[in-house]
Amino acid sequence: MKTWAEKWMIFVTALLLVGCGSGGDAVTVYTSQDQVYAEPILREFEQQTGIAVRAVYDSEAVKTVGLVNRLIAEKANPQCDLFWNNEEFRTHQLASMDVLDEGQSVETFGARTRQWVWNTNQLSRAALPKDLTSLTNTLWRGKVVIALPLFGSTATHFQVLRQQWGEKRWRDWCRALKANDVMTVDGNSVVVQLVGRGEVALGLTDSDDVRAGRKNGLPIAGQSLSQDGFSIRNSIGYIAGAPRPDLAKRLAKYLQSKPVIDSLVSAGALDRGASDAPADIAWPSVVKENERAVADLKSIYLD
Repeated sequence: MKTWAEKWMIFVTALLLVGCGSGGDAVTVYTSQDQVYAEPILREFEQQTGIAVRAVYDSEAVKTVGLVNRLIAEKANPQCDLFWNNEEFRTHQLASMDVLDEGQSVETFGARTRQWVWNTNQLSRAALPKDLTSLTNTLWRGKVVIALPLFGSTATHFQVLRQQWGEKRWRDWCRALKANDVMTVDGNSVVVQLVGRGEVALGLTDSDDVRAGRKNGLPIAGQSLSQDGFSIRNSIGYIAGAPRPDLAKRLAKYLQSKPVIDSLVSAGALDRGASDAPADIAWPSVVKENERAVADLKSIYLD
C-alpha cells in the first residue's frame, strides 16, 4: 500500500505529464483567415514561443459568420482568447454586442481589394464594366457571378455600398442585378473557378482569390474596382472574459509583426504595398443597419 507521500508524488508527476502533453501554456484563436495561410503562421508562433495554439477555422460557404455566431453563443462562457478575422465588419459587429473586450480597440493590418475577375478567353480588359451599376445592363445578363452577399467579404462589400449609396439606390441596384440573372455561389473562390472554367465571363471576388486562381493556371485576370471598391483589412478582436488575455495579446502582436505580414503577402493572402491607413468607413453605422440590410438581401437573393 502506497504512503501519502508516494501518492502525492504520483499526483504531481501526472500533472506534469499532462502539462507536457498539452504543450504547457495554450491560446485559443478563432480565425476566418484561410487555413492554408493561417496554419503555418500559427505553427511558427508555437515554435518561437513554446505556446500551443488551438485554432478553430471556418468554412468557405459561411465565411466568418459561423465563427461570429459561435462567439456570440459562448459570450457567457468564453472559450476563445482571440478572434483573427480576414475582414473588419464582423469584428466590429462583435464589439457592438460586447463580445469583445471594451478596453481593447479593434486592430487592423494588411489589406486585400475587391476585384473584377474575367476569363481572358472571353473578355479583354478594355471590355470591363466601368462601375458596378453597369452590371445591371442587358449586355451583362447571365454573364456575371458573385458570392452570395450574406457571408464574407461580399456581404461586407454590399453593406458598405448601402452606406455609401443610400438605401433606396442600393436596394434598386440589388434588385436590378438579380433581375439581370446574376449567378450567386458559395464563396469568392467558387466565383474564380466558374470564371476560369468559362461558365461565366465575369465575376466579383477578392484579390487573394484571383492570385490563387492564376497560380492554379486558370485563364483569368483581375483588376481592382476603380469605383465602389474598398480595402479589406485583417482585424483582431480581443474576447471579453477570455481565459488567457495575456497570451492573446502576445499572439496579436505576433500576427501584426512585419515578418508575418510579409509572409502573408508572399503567400498571396494580402496585397503587396497595401496602405497602413484604415479605410474611411463608418463601421458603427454599417453594424447598426446590418439587420435591415440582411433582410433586404435575403428577400432579393433567396426568395
